[in-house]
Amino acid sequence: MNVASLAIPEVLLITPARHGDERGWFSETFRQAALDEAGFTRTFVQDNHVRSTTRGILRGMHFQAPPHAQDKLLRVVRGAIFDVAIDIRIGSPTYGHWVGAELSEGNAQQLLVPQGFAHGYCTLTDECEVLYKVTDYYQPSAEGAVLWNDPDVGVEWPLDASQISTNARDGAAPRFADLQSPFKV
Repeated sequence: MNVASLAIPEVLLITPARHGDERGWFSETFRQAALDEAGFTRTFVQDNHVRSTTRGILRGMHFQAPPHAQDKLLRVVRGAIFDVAIDIRIGSPTYGHWVGAELSEGNAQQLLVPQGFAHGYCTLTDECEVLYKVTDYYQPSAEGAVLWNDPDVGVEWPLDASQISTNARDGAAPRFADLQSPFKV
């Protein structure tokens, strides 16, 4: 299992090894010891499974505030997504910056998005399924969001905005400049 930092070092791209033969392949998709070695030692408490039916569905940019903040470890088991994390930690040298990675069933890569980041993704194919682990349970009173297409953040989504659909809540999320971030470095 290869664990590498992205341009924002706290966001990790994980590439599990695949061992295959004529029957198919085997992959160890989660190994706490590999994350411990990379400096991530929190415990995952819940797994979630999301299905999106069409290309261009955007889910995000979400976070949960302390004391219910969540770390997320995402992987795609069907299709492909562009996965994004925005640093919302006041005092961080990368505050307001974003990183993204394409995750797909083909590349088998995973993204670890730590607490203090707004997170979201856009489907790049029809019929996407995403599995992800979180380190705290969902609490509606702790949820927050940042507008997915805020020009001040400037996420470079691989699809044109006209090809992206989202729900009313995500489309009405606050701008980054109006965010009262509960996270500090």
